[in-house]
Amino acid sequence: MKKPPSFLENRPLVQRRHLLAALAAAPLATPALIGPARAQGAWPSAPVRLVVPFAAGGPTDVPARLVADELSKMLPQRVIVENRTGAGVVVGSDVVAKAPKDGQTLLYTTIAHAALRSIFPRLPFDPLADFTPVALTGVIPMLMMVNKDLPVNSLPELVALIKANPGKYDYASTGNGAALHLATELFLNRAGGLKVNHVPYRGSAAAMPDLLNGTVAMMLDVANSALPFVTRGEVKGLAISGAHRLPQVPAIPTFIEAGVPGYEAYTWHMVLAPSGTPEPVVDAVNDALNKVMAMDSVKQRLSDLTMETRSDTTPASAKKWLDDEIAKWEPIIKAAGIKAD
Repeated sequence: MKKPPSFLENRPLVQRRHLLAALAAAPLATPALIGPARAQGAWPSAPVRLVVPFAAGGPTDVPARLVADELSKMLPQRVIVENRTGAGVVVGSDVVAKAPKDGQTLLYTTIAHAALRSIFPRLPFDPLADFTPVALTGVIPMLMMVNKDLPVNSLPELVALIKANPGKYDYASTGNGAALHLATELFLNRAGGLKVNHVPYRGSAAAMPDLLNGTVAMMLDVANSALPFVTRGEVKGLAISGAHRLPQVPAIPTFIEAGVPGYEAYTWHMVLAPSGTPEPVVDAVNDALNKVMAMDSVKQRLSDLTMETRSDTTPASAKKWLDDEIAKWEPIIKAAGIKAD
């Protein structure tokens, strides 16, 4: 039987030469197409959803949008903030837990993630098993404030007043199980089991009028929200919850300096991916986030919001931070009997 002509045989000589040259070059290009990066899929391959489980314009949303804007300038795809609120942070977190494991949907969350397992008896996801920590982006200390007419001028004096009057005073928080609620209960626990009544509000803006008029005696708030009231003398600032004093109010000591050993608390910001996201993708997201957090403009803007930025975290160190925070807060939540509303 006569062999059928190849696809080259019936073509003009010049055309055959061009095709042969292309075929000869093809093996050189193939590895670039099937190498490790291509096999895993380049990140990002489409616009990235950065899910924020808090309301737009709030203290978590503002830094998240700054990070998203800078990532959008750096990456070949846009990073779009998507606010998904409901049941605390449960609704937004669930969106990410069930998202494809490709790094295209990420969670920008806070200390609230560390409290989920203890506060909610049932969750549609596992806060540990269903997420991969990518990077800790920053921590924000809190500031203890008291009504200006309360007869105390220091944290030791506040502790002594509460001990002498167990159950007499009330403290405000930004909601049941929120960061400020947990941090206040940690203070009461570490200061010797102080008895103060908890009054939850829908955010610090709702609580502040009652602190100012004396309906509640005290409140911890994130430093950037508390500072204007302290610097104007409308409330007394007694202690900073971080490891260092704030440059804006250098005369206010830390809780540790004021006599509460081992007390350190922050509301922190972290980016997580769905569990099972390939390691190269997680590393790529981590690298991009660290570059953004190292920018002078970002550090300055977030410093104005009293956030201490982190630009050297790894997925492993972010996981350790989250594990440590869960271990820290679970016994406090249990001792205080904190449950979801």
